Amino acid sequence: MIVRSPHSWNVTTQGAREIQEKLRRRVSFKAPGSLPRLVAGADVSYNKFSPNLYAAAVVVDLESLETIEEAGIAAKASFPYVPGLLSFREVPPLIRVFRKLRTLPHLVICDGQGYAHPRRFGLACHLGVILDLPSLGCAKSRLIGDYEHPGNDRGDFTPLKDGEEVIGSVLRTRTGINPVFISVGHCMSLEMARELVLRLTPSCRLPETTRRAHHLVNELRRASTTDAGKSSVP
Repeated sequence: MIVRSPHSWNVTTQGAREIQEKLRRRVSFKAPGSLPRLVAGADVSYNKFSPNLYAAAVVVDLESLETIEEAGIAAKASFPYVPGLLSFREVPPLIRVFRKLRTLPHLVICDGQGYAHPRRFGLACHLGVILDLPSLGCAKSRLIGDYEHPGNDRGDFTPLKDGEEVIGSVLRTRTGINPVFISVGHCMSLEMARELVLRLTPSCRLPETTRRAHHLVNELRRASTTDAGKSSVP
């Protein structure tokens, strides 16, 4: 993929907030006319006190759930761990990962927030705008907003609200299991986002895209730790 960044990543925390405020105007809530077929899951793993990052993307066929392609890298963080600004830490290595892909995905699912963010510009929004691809966020926990618990059955959902504004959905992907938090990233609607996540969770709480990307970053972490241990042996 050819990916061009619309801004510098060498910024202060205040500069990062200003970029979020500016770029959020590019976010579109107009969903594609049909369900995207090739879905990429993006994940970044790190210890918030460490500069070492591990980023990965896995492209999955929505119909068969077959893995089409995957890519991952180890990298160094160029931005501190600041809640609400995590995209400035995670998007740069993800850009490198997507540049490695030969397959052009039709959609990106991030393990994190999209519109459900204090400045309405979480990781899924940032990455979607930069890649110019439809995107959504599927998070394991809430960042902001209030909600009532959805029903106990798979597919039940309730709105996630910040005041009177609906900023996402709280979706039950498995009966009797804790829900996930869905929000629009870019070129996406909440209705389509819920449908996509349910299609990608036939047997687990999290989408297969997220699960596979997370597995890949953990493999990268283990390989890096093993290599470091070997290099320290005299």
